[in-house]
Amino acid sequence: MNEAITKRNNLLGNKVVEALNKRHFEAYYVENKEQALAKALELIPADHSVGWGGSVSVDEIGLKEALKEKGNLLIDRSKAKDREEALDIMRQALLCGTFLMSSNAITEQGELFNIDGNANRVAALCFGPKNVLIIAGINKVVRDLDAAYSRVRNYAAPVNAQRFDLPTPCCKTGKCGDCLMEESICAEFVTTRISKPAGRIKVILVGENLGF
Repeated sequence: MNEAITKRNNLLGNKVVEALNKRHFEAYYVENKEQALAKALELIPADHSVGWGGSVSVDEIGLKEALKEKGNLLIDRSKAKDREEALDIMRQALLCGTFLMSSNAITEQGELFNIDGNANRVAALCFGPKNVLIIAGINKVVRDLDAAYSRVRNYAAPVNAQRFDLPTPCCKTGKCGDCLMEESICAEFVTTRISKPAGRIKVILVGENLGF
């Protein structure tokens, strides 16, 4: 990575981590995917069952594969035979030891902003699992909550709709249509301003772009 970009990311990343820690998150800044994987494995107890929401960021650092080798019990909805079984597994993940996810946006003030379709991801973020571990690239950092909303509605949601090939307007046009379709992935809007209890939500902010 360009030296100037690395310096900028390090400065911004450490400031955001400081803001997150002031809000009682347990936050860490690392420069790259390899360091993110090592820190994540350090933060997940060996006796914890592990579930997750859909997260490209988690996949990009190779965390699921590493947890298989580590021997954690994985609650994996991709093993389901059909939609109903997948929903049952998603419900089981709400009581896991550590839940893995990313955040759609993180403000410079240390707030998390997430939009969800099925709500299993934001439900776990709010309550249920003993710990939540967020893996987020520096590309998720935005100035404030207005910028967070704009980023997710106008970029992250349309990209994810494309990923799942949904019949929503954003999938067809590349921009938010503020639709009310049942297939919309913009059903729940959740802002997390503090971690309660303190340290339950852990954030690894990575000085590289991850996910959407």
